Amino acid sequence: MVSEETTTKTKVRTKAPIPPTDTRTADGAGRGGATAAAEAKSTATRAWAMRLVPVGIVLAALNLRPAITSLGALFEEVRDGLGMSGTVAGMLTSVPTLCFAAFGVMAPRLARRFGPAAVVCAGMAAIAAGLVLRPFLGSTAGFLAASALALMGIAVSNVLMPVIVKRWFPDRVGPMTGLYSMALALGTSLAAALTVPMTDALGGSWRTGLAVWAVLPAVAFLPWLVLSRGDRSAVRDAARGTGRAAADEGQDDAGFRITRSRTAWALAVFFGLQASSAYVTMGWMAQMFRDAGVSAGMAGLLVAVTMAMGVPLAFVIPRVATRLTHQGPAVIALGACGLAGYAGMYVAPAGGAWAWAILLGISNCAFPLALTMVGMRARTNAGVAKLSAFAQSTGYLISIPGPLLVGVLYQHSGGWGLPIALMAALMVPQIVIGTLAGRDRTVEDEVAAKAAAA
Repeated sequence: MVSEETTTKTKVRTKAPIPPTDTRTADGAGRGGATAAAEAKSTATRAWAMRLVPVGIVLAALNLRPAITSLGALFEEVRDGLGMSGTVAGMLTSVPTLCFAAFGVMAPRLARRFGPAAVVCAGMAAIAAGLVLRPFLGSTAGFLAASALALMGIAVSNVLMPVIVKRWFPDRVGPMTGLYSMALALGTSLAAALTVPMTDALGGSWRTGLAVWAVLPAVAFLPWLVLSRGDRSAVRDAARGTGRAAADEGQDDAGFRITRSRTAWALAVFFGLQASSAYVTMGWMAQMFRDAGVSAGMAGLLVAVTMAMGVPLAFVIPRVATRLTHQGPAVIALGACGLAGYAGMYVAPAGGAWAWAILLGISNCAFPLALTMVGMRARTNAGVAKLSAFAQSTGYLISIPGPLLVGVLYQHSGGWGLPIALMAALMVPQIVIGTLAGRDRTVEDEVAAKAAAA
């Protein structure tokens, strides 16, 4: 009995053995589950960010010109209030392009170190701080220093906007560049049109009228603060050599020299010539009309119309440009409008004032076209960053003499014939070089071909 009972118990115990634990299979399943969860979280985060990035782009773009155009609207009051000499006041008009050239080159390095969204976030903070501080520092030196701080934020954001568009919307470079350019043009026009009325509504102090524009970059700071958190993770991945960010950053080859690309130089010169034309238009066009007998109010309205042309066209032109294999036809069309506008200003500035204002406004839309070509002429994120920094910094340096030379010619000739002839003459190389920059090629391929041939 005992033996039989023992045998039965043994059979029961051995009938359903416990399967051995496969540690490797369990760990793999755990890791697979964690990876799937991480990928799902990453997909959800990216979908959410895809909705936030366009908001951030629009808000950032709205802040890239009011620091300049709001000052232009109250320039006489600022000069009198701070007791600026004529020389210092003249230097102040050149500070934006100098800052864009000097600080713009820093943007790619900062973007690699901290991430482009984090740098734009810091740029918005710098703009807000500069705008709120500069009216209240009480001296010309302080005003210039605070202006430089705001312009530094504008410069790095200028350069990185095409990078962010290429990074987040590689298949929609045209529409997103158009959205950004349209918001930039809108910010430019709003600051020019609203600064004086807002100053009057807020008590008439030019200090308050300038400082109020700090609210806009403070608002723009918020979405970029959120987006910069993702940048910090991407930078950490790049430092460890893992993840998508590492792949993108790894494309930034130490041997990649943007100056060895002919397209990069063509785009930089094209950017500089169109910027020179735009700054001449913004700085001198009202005086041209007034000297032709147009009233001061009407002259200001004509300039506003010229700038406002960029709002709808800045959205349309990049979309058209990305559908073209070669952007040369777009360059030629805009240049032809510029030539016609300058010819009209030379022959009958008052008689066809509205037509010339519209034509020159269309011509100034070479700016969004140039930005679109920056995104199209580079294949990688690193390439876009380098090309954007090089084209904009070099271009703004090229643009500096234009407005100054126009002023000198006007002063010494006593009229606008020579200055207008100069601007029309510069439109010819702008068309030729812009057509070269519009060829279907990338700076990475050009640099690689040169390196292989060496």
